[in-house]
Amino acid sequence: MPTQHHHVLSTQQSPNSTYQTKSPQTPSSFNPPNSPNTKKQQQKMNFLKLKPSIRSLKPIFKINHFSSHLHDAGPMASLLKTRSVVRFRGPDTIKFLQGLLTNDVRRFGEPAGDEKSSLVTPNVPVSSARSVYAAMLTPQGRFLYDLFLYEPPRVDERLDESGSGPGPDPEEVVLLADVDCSVLDELVETLKKYRLRSKVDIENVGEEFSCWQRFGVDLHKRPPASSSAEDPVANSVGWGGAIDPTGSSSSRGNNIGWQWLKDPRLDCLGFRGIFPSNVTPPMVEANTETEEENYLLWRLEKGVAEGSIEIPKGEAIPLEYNLAGLNAISFDKGCYVGQELIARSHHRGVVRKRLLPLRFLNESGTEVEKVAPGSEVIALKSGKKAGTVTTALGSRGLGLLRLEEAFKGSGNLVIKGQEDVKVDAIRPEWWPTQWLSEHEPYQAAG
Repeated sequence: MPTQHHHVLSTQQSPNSTYQTKSPQTPSSFNPPNSPNTKKQQQKMNFLKLKPSIRSLKPIFKINHFSSHLHDAGPMASLLKTRSVVRFRGPDTIKFLQGLLTNDVRRFGEPAGDEKSSLVTPNVPVSSARSVYAAMLTPQGRFLYDLFLYEPPRVDERLDESGSGPGPDPEEVVLLADVDCSVLDELVETLKKYRLRSKVDIENVGEEFSCWQRFGVDLHKRPPASSSAEDPVANSVGWGGAIDPTGSSSSRGNNIGWQWLKDPRLDCLGFRGIFPSNVTPPMVEANTETEEENYLLWRLEKGVAEGSIEIPKGEAIPLEYNLAGLNAISFDKGCYVGQELIARSHHRGVVRKRLLPLRFLNESGTEVEKVAPGSEVIALKSGKKAGTVTTALGSRGLGLLRLEEAFKGSGNLVIKGQEDVKVDAIRPEWWPTQWLSEHEPYQAAG
């Protein structure tokens, strides 16, 4: 198998245009190809450098040169080293998760209904594979962990490893969860405490599987061709797709059961998937693979936080971090841990603070890169606190701000102690209009 090359977007070479780390990094071209051990060792090293509460990453590019090119970049794919994989298996899997998570996971145990794939091929089941984004909360309704849940095609609808017959155990319930690597062990331990007598096995399978994201302007702007949750391009090549001269990748893909799926949060985030760690997913080539920090910047510009570092564990209120708008919360599913606060806040209909994408500028309007996570944002005229920077990457970031101050006008917000740094709060395009109906005027993200 050929060695993978990581593609880093940049416009010019400079001392600031490469990712800075505390220790020398071996070029990816010298790593053993697709080695799961290499990926996991690097993953652990990365998280030793992360603060326990707030994510702060140095850019792998010069932000003020890169940002315009990010909007024009075609499809890119990133191996998400900050995520790992947990497997749930057993007859009580759906019932167990339904009582813990904010979203309705019963759809995994029901017929696909109208959710059909438009890509019927001999080795791909007609019903589309599905994914769900959900969160786990404290009993007081504070955020703990987020999970992307995935279901493979029905076992009785796919071939076995030999490609000559039905797969085994058609009644077995199996779900994989894409979770934050920094809290992996803690999450597994917490889930096992809640398990009690439920017939469900919970396993860390992060060595076997890896999480990937496909994103970029072509995916963002592409009009949907059908209601399928699958990526039509990825489904047409290998891994169970229609174009497969040998048939080997098709049967192997169905054995694992995973394809690129629409990100369950927002269309503009592209596609997401779990794949075996020892292979490269379909549609990922040397000139389309890019570092995870490029995906982080893409998310920051959309105003989307992810994981228990960017969404502070034990502190964050889910509605303030826009989890309802990100399809992570069902308000009619019934009881789950922490539901009372969520339901009360939702029905009251007032959320005074929300997470917003931010740009950091100097007095002349040029983007600057000297804001740290945890910095306090204040209103320049009143001197009152407007919020806090929660995540920073170069001149971009996320901040939890009071809406009445966030959109009062250009130049209203500055960093406390760095009053020469102006904070530009941006309303994402995907926000429902009712979120800001009481706080106009506002500006839309371009």
